[in-house]
Amino acid sequence: MSEATQVSVAEDEAGQRLDRWFKRRFPDMTHGRLEKLLRTGQIRVDGGRAKAGLRLETGQTIRVPPLSPPAEPAAPRPVPEHEAQALRRMVLYRDDAMIVLAKPPGLAVQGGTHTTRHLDGMLDALRFDSAERPRLVHRLDKDTSGALLLARTAAAAAALTAAFRRHDIRKAYWALVVGVPDVAQGRISAPLSKLPGRHGERMVVDEEDGRDAVTDYRVVETVGERMAWLELEPRTGRTHQLRAHCALLGTPIAGDGKYGGATAFIPGDAIETRLHLHARAILVPNPRGKAVVVTAPLPPHMAEAFRFFGLNERDAGDPFTHGE
Repeated sequence: MSEATQVSVAEDEAGQRLDRWFKRRFPDMTHGRLEKLLRTGQIRVDGGRAKAGLRLETGQTIRVPPLSPPAEPAAPRPVPEHEAQALRRMVLYRDDAMIVLAKPPGLAVQGGTHTTRHLDGMLDALRFDSAERPRLVHRLDKDTSGALLLARTAAAAAALTAAFRRHDIRKAYWALVVGVPDVAQGRISAPLSKLPGRHGERMVVDEEDGRDAVTDYRVVETVGERMAWLELEPRTGRTHQLRAHCALLGTPIAGDGKYGGATAFIPGDAIETRLHLHARAILVPNPRGKAVVVTAPLPPHMAEAFRFFGLNERDAGDPFTHGE
């Protein structure tokens, strides 16, 4: 490609982050080069400067500077019937505009260099009666379980993406953390930026160049001084935000060696070593009536930990009713 080109965002690309869009079409482009092209204004969206995390909308025009030829978007692989049935059993809620899934831990939401099995590649199994393929409008880490929102149409994807941008959509998470926060309820406000490393990127507090990251939290219950059950509500949507913020409190999420090191693991066989972070509920406003609130059941390893420590799910009360 010797000249800059203008590329329109297709319907099935609505809701994607700009950096993900480039990674799919230009897999050889490094993140550092992409950031430089964005910073210098060589990449633009609808004529304006843009950031890597911008959520794209159908029909937007992306200026692509001279690069190697774009790769054709990979066609989704056929979904085996047993996987399709398993995926349909994950559905917690469905209407004309959206689907909420109970994502299990260990299932990646999107593909990557070493990830060939992922939710994004199986969404054809969730068309149901729709002519359009569902699309992602937010993400969960591979090891995080819980409520995941999908849009069923391009129009719904644009509306839900805008609602996320306005912070109208709310998410409540449950986490089991090692230790007990000094303050039982509060707000963590600590900007985060990505730090590359041998074992992948991790988020670190960066007061100068980090992006704003805000999390509300409260302690629901404690297990002596050993552990605590936290309810978390992110007010921003940074990568690994809850994991980094819990570690900043001095109480890493159980099983999160990336941010807590050895202190994130309970000695012995009391609970599994998997990440104990769960997207418990999501609230989606409905302009025509009452907001939709969907809760996701605990995954087996967290349900077992709750039983082991004598924690009762009912003690948390209804989501989104605290601290208002």
